[in-house]
Amino acid sequence: MDAQSRGRADNVDPADQWVLNPATGEYELRLGPSAPQSPVPGPRRSSPHTAHHPAGPGGTGHPYGAVPGGPAWAPGREVPAPRRGAPEPPPGRRSGRSGQRKPKARKALLWTGGTMAFVVLATGTAGYVYLKHLEGNVNTTDIGDAGSGDFSKDEAFNILVLGTDKRTGSGNDGYGDAGSVGHADTTILLHVSKDRTNATALSIPRDLIVDIPDCPTKLEDGTEKVIPGLQGARFNRSLGEGGRDPGCTMRTVEEVTGIRPHHFMMADFNAVKTLTSAVDGVDVCVEHAVNDKQSKLELPAGKSKVAGEQALAFVRTRHSFGNEGDLDRIKVQQHFLASLMRKMSSGDTLTSPAKLVKLAEAATNALTVDTGIGNVSTLKDVALELKKVPPKNISFTTVPVKDNPAETVKATVVVDESKAPQLFDAIAGDVSLTEVEKKREKKEKAAVAARLQGAKAPASEVRVQVLNGGAPAGSAQQMLSRLQVEEGVSKSENAGNAPRTLKRTTLEYAPDQADQARRLATILGLSGSALKPGESVTNSQGLPAMTLTLGKDFTGAGSPLDGSAAGPLDVEKSTADKVECAT
Repeated sequence: MDAQSRGRADNVDPADQWVLNPATGEYELRLGPSAPQSPVPGPRRSSPHTAHHPAGPGGTGHPYGAVPGGPAWAPGREVPAPRRGAPEPPPGRRSGRSGQRKPKARKALLWTGGTMAFVVLATGTAGYVYLKHLEGNVNTTDIGDAGSGDFSKDEAFNILVLGTDKRTGSGNDGYGDAGSVGHADTTILLHVSKDRTNATALSIPRDLIVDIPDCPTKLEDGTEKVIPGLQGARFNRSLGEGGRDPGCTMRTVEEVTGIRPHHFMMADFNAVKTLTSAVDGVDVCVEHAVNDKQSKLELPAGKSKVAGEQALAFVRTRHSFGNEGDLDRIKVQQHFLASLMRKMSSGDTLTSPAKLVKLAEAATNALTVDTGIGNVSTLKDVALELKKVPPKNISFTTVPVKDNPAETVKATVVVDESKAPQLFDAIAGDVSLTEVEKKREKKEKAAVAARLQGAKAPASEVRVQVLNGGAPAGSAQQMLSRLQVEEGVSKSENAGNAPRTLKRTTLEYAPDQADQARRLATILGLSGSALKPGESVTNSQGLPAMTLTLGKDFTGAGSPLDGSAAGPLDVEKSTADKVECAT
């Protein structure tokens, strides 16, 4: 007899046994002592009990919509009550194997920025069916080698969040270009630390002048086309124009910051309206009353709640705050996103199946992601990893910029080279911008310094390939000549250009090459931060070798390469746990 038949025989339907455990704050499947647990309740047959249940979201009679075998919807409840006559579970025992605790059916929040996208996912076997349904809502784009093909739960990761000015849905006629193919209107590079204690959300101005590299792009018919790059162009042109896909924007971000995005998530104007409505509005604060005739945003001074059309107007207006420019709009969007994150992590949202499902539907319908994270299991993993980061340790900041000196009438900005490199290096080095991370950073710095401590191999035993990763032309050969002629590193060779540009010179080596790495670091003046434990490569003789990649900091074969940024980190930032008013 199968599990469903046994459940009916005991007058206990597993689909009706979902209850809130006050000790954990999670919903759990509880069965009577004579009813074995079914990991996934099967499809329910019509019965007098189910015929009178009103429909939940989606009209399915279920708070999770069309989830096969999911819990039934009970009037006035967000979690179904047990049927009358259903036996109570014995004290101290949970369903499942005796003495074992059933894994929590946790919910995870995946947040993104600007014109936001959210994914709220349930885990556990029972949630898998619904996750597959959500996966069907998500659009995917193949970005080739612009990002990572997979997702690692054990490493730091970078997700590029894109809000486009493309119009979908109704009521968006007042925003953006009616014929826009979707430019990068709002862009945030989200870095999540390896230990999940902190994250940094770096906003990139759309009017930032950048060099957009050539972009190999996969077309719908499976063929590949290289879209020519642009010199001195606005950053927002890295998406949409000329057929550029999110992979082109990812390549541009790496060109500007030296930080490689691993994945992307993209949404358009309509996402803001649907997502804020799904959470019953987001709290915002303005220092002065707002009456913007262009965006039709009207708010009194102080705190308000916005949703739908009003929420879109709030994040889109450029004439209500500061100097009416894009940089001030970015700050407002960061405040809005922090408030939305607080709303999403509040108890009334996370403990409400109806709200979670409403949000999950809106989020997945709004999202386009790369194929590397477009499947159900990976989306779940990303969501759970993001959930681990405390809001107080999520920092919002913006690429340091200054007015474009080439313009008389100031309309665009350029990277501030006196401040930006330090910030980019901090993010690339997995360094938190929050004060609470000082102990961890001190420990990491000690570990980095320790890379230089220990035995050093003779120079004649050092095997290394030299690549040019952003240094002036001919630098790799110049370095090779120095190593072989002046330093006695005879087992070195020129390996040409690196696949990607680096801001800082790095030396990657395998664990058994640490003594070689220390010798080369001493020769070149490399600091511990420039040494990157990793994997060896095979040289032209078929032997394992290290990889020395000369970055943009390389100025000559005799110049020390300390691999670190100069000067203190000087950036304006805010954190997700703070309530701030737009000015």
